[in-house]
Amino acid sequence: MSSDPRAVLTRPAPAPDVTVAYGPHPDQVADLRRPTGAGPPERLVIVVHGGFWRAEYDRRHTAPLATALAGLGYPVAQVEYRRTGQPGGGWPRTMADVLTGVSELPRLTAEAFPGAVAAGPPILIGHSAGGQLALYAAATRPAVVGGILALAPVANLAEAYRLDLDTGAVAALLGGDPTEVPDRYAACDPRSLPPPTSRTVVMHGTLDEQVPVTMSREFVTAGHAAGGNVQLLELAKCEHFGLIDPESPAWPEVVLALRSLTKT
Repeated sequence: MSSDPRAVLTRPAPAPDVTVAYGPHPDQVADLRRPTGAGPPERLVIVVHGGFWRAEYDRRHTAPLATALAGLGYPVAQVEYRRTGQPGGGWPRTMADVLTGVSELPRLTAEAFPGAVAAGPPILIGHSAGGQLALYAAATRPAVVGGILALAPVANLAEAYRLDLDTGAVAALLGGDPTEVPDRYAACDPRSLPPPTSRTVVMHGTLDEQVPVTMSREFVTAGHAAGGNVQLLELAKCEHFGLIDPESPAWPEVVLALRSLTKT
């Protein structure tokens, strides 16, 4: 494993088996990876990448994670979406793209890999900003989500704005602060939405310097108070990127959490 935790963002990985389009825009696509092994079919895992919703970060940095998941026997879809800094990115299309992708990818993956995808709604794995998008999708369209593994999610957009995470990332996404566009925050901030009805596991490293672990603690506490089925797993000595790195010490814990979601 590299001493630089960001190394996973540029680590080479095998090309996907197929790339499918879930809409007409060039970024309304997903990379699909066929499960390996001879086990029974597993439910689809949809990976929602992070990068603070910015155009310079795309789905390719989650290719090592997706490759590892396929090696464990999961069919995997790495969903792309329009991001800030490019035409169409930000409110509301970034959120709309993820909703459409989550709704369409089970069908598209089953068509691409006949017999390799188990019945049932997909499990969403969202990292960082992708965690916000996964939690948003689950709260907005609960019937199409079978479970959520939120890895260091930006689970409170208003607080992320106050903390100025990634230097204005939330304002770029939503077009203003919570007093200027309160309706937008109310519509997609996980702290403003009902807790997901699907089982949700939130994992966060205590050494995270990109998204503070207190955000996940507060989100899970509020979720419990609202009757949500949400669990927090804190990982000591883990920073932000180890959660998506199959070579990190945190990876076995990520796999166990995913297994717990796919077996329920």
